[in-house]
Amino acid sequence: MGEFSGLVAAVTGGAAGIGLATAELLAERGCRVVALDLAPGDVPTGITGAFCDVTDRASVRAALAMIQETEGGLDILVNNAGISAVGTVEQNGDDEWHRVLDVNVVGMARATAEALPMLRASEHAAVVNVCSIAALNGLSQRALYSASKGAVLALTFAMATDHIRDGIRVNCVSPGTVHTGFVDRMLQKFDDPVAEKAALDARQATGRMVAPEEVAAAIAYLASPLAVSTTGTALDVDGGVTHLRVRPTRS
Repeated sequence: MGEFSGLVAAVTGGAAGIGLATAELLAERGCRVVALDLAPGDVPTGITGAFCDVTDRASVRAALAMIQETEGGLDILVNNAGISAVGTVEQNGDDEWHRVLDVNVVGMARATAEALPMLRASEHAAVVNVCSIAALNGLSQRALYSASKGAVLALTFAMATDHIRDGIRVNCVSPGTVHTGFVDRMLQKFDDPVAEKAALDARQATGRMVAPEEVAAAIAYLASPLAVSTTGTALDVDGGVTHLRVRPTRS
């Protein structure tokens, strides 16, 4: 039996990419997992899929009510749902700003707010938000996305402070560029997707993008009952982007 045996987790955006890798790992370690997604039918056997649109409070409330009814409560919330944006402040219009912030920031707040009654009732309550290195590193052509993830980082610290006395731990994981379908779709917005992918690989000191399973492992640590003293923490899984400055190899 894994350390998550008997616990229930909800993962937003849990049908693909980091969310799916996280749902699969938590289930493997004994958790009962509900993947909340716009396309919940894509989840594998052993994970429950449920429709949820994080931009619609009624949808979030209905999804969490279903978890209460079918699972009897909730112990872990992974706020993973998010969307990308490419461009400078000059290139992203008002509608795009509202759309991305609504998903990446307000959607996280909605899901957490609606989950709080169940989390307060849990003996092991943990919230893990998916942030990004973009919160603390200036990345080209990522103004809107970076602003949204900077807000996620601040939101994580605020929620950790607000709910520590409720017995709820709140942390975030800050991945480098993760090679998922999310990134592949973003790459198609560039004139030369192949060159842009090579640049993204090279940005990590490890020389490659981060794997979804590596981020999932960090999320599992932060959500685990073994990490009861870890709260208000941002864990980098970034291939060394944030702190390493490796010199180029000599030819």
